[in-house]
Amino acid sequence: MSDPHLTYIGPLQEAPREVGRSGRKFFERLPLAFLFVVVVPTIAAAIYYILIVTPRYVSEARFVVRAAAQEQPSSLGLALQGAGVTTSSTDAFVVHEWIMSRDAYNFLGQRFDLPKIIAPSGADFLSRPDASSREALYKGFEKRVTVGYDGASAISTLRVEAFTANDAQRLANALLDGGEGLVNELNKRSSARAVSEAEVAVAAAEGRWRALQARMVTYRNREGMIDPEISAREGATLVGGLLATVANLKAERAQLASQAPQSPQLPVIEARISAFERQISLERQKIAGASDSLATKVGGYEGLAAEMTLAEKSLAAARTSADSAAADARRQKLYLERVVSPNLPDDASLPKRWLSILTVFGSALMIYGIGWLVWAGLREHRQV
Repeated sequence: MSDPHLTYIGPLQEAPREVGRSGRKFFERLPLAFLFVVVVPTIAAAIYYILIVTPRYVSEARFVVRAAAQEQPSSLGLALQGAGVTTSSTDAFVVHEWIMSRDAYNFLGQRFDLPKIIAPSGADFLSRPDASSREALYKGFEKRVTVGYDGASAISTLRVEAFTANDAQRLANALLDGGEGLVNELNKRSSARAVSEAEVAVAAAEGRWRALQARMVTYRNREGMIDPEISAREGATLVGGLLATVANLKAERAQLASQAPQSPQLPVIEARISAFERQISLERQKIAGASDSLATKVGGYEGLAAEMTLAEKSLAAARTSADSAAADARRQKLYLERVVSPNLPDDASLPKRWLSILTVFGSALMIYGIGWLVWAGLREHRQV
């Protein structure tokens, strides 16, 4: 057997590299699915956001809805405020709901040409909403208007997007004007309801008082006296005076009878005593005991007087309630105050081009990765 023999012929020469071959190999190594799922959407998004998209301007305003005399919150109120439950927030949310409602859209439609502002002909097809119907325009309006609330400061923030800076500012100002009108209308309704209810109570109390006053006048005219109680007191005073006179006359008769039993003045004194006693009996019958006595009249008068007193107290209470209702309505009146007026933007802040492109790229890459993992799992399952 002969031993193997190696002959050295020198180093091998390297094959020449073709220019641009490595770049083509990189793209050739990329899966076709990656190109369609990641690369193509990212390039399309870059073309759209850099070359095609219509810039949008944002006008921002801040406002607060509060009462005229808002009380300082208690410890419980502060705790509820920390949990997001406040009275001012509910008042502000009423304005928020109106801003995003069709009423606000109709309010703006009376002042501006909304189709021209929301869906101008010069805007790109993706940024411009469908202008074929009012419902489509309203949906576009909802996308262009946002309103938020800060529970710590009770300040609301309004953001309005438009394709021109002037349109954004004008729409924001108009929405705040409409919000102020809504708050004023709510104040008017609340005040009118509270005051009207109090005025109805006052009118009813006045009606009862006037009816009783008419009955009192009729009673006095029928009985021929202003106040039977005063007449009764006067009659009692008169009876008391007559009794005193009779007592003096009896004392005088007793003295005269003891000194001069045959005096001719005794019959005169006795006649006077009898006359006074008859007068006393008549006055007592006027006061009480007869069907037309003052006691009967006083009973009817006291009933009317008691009803008059109650009616006067009810009328006074109703008037006090009316004054309190008016004061409460003024105190609880709401105001929409502009903390920051809508600004006129200098530059278009939307869309955020590079952030949007990166978002498309990241989303496409995530979809591709999930799909690749699913495909790899299925392929491994088949091999097993």
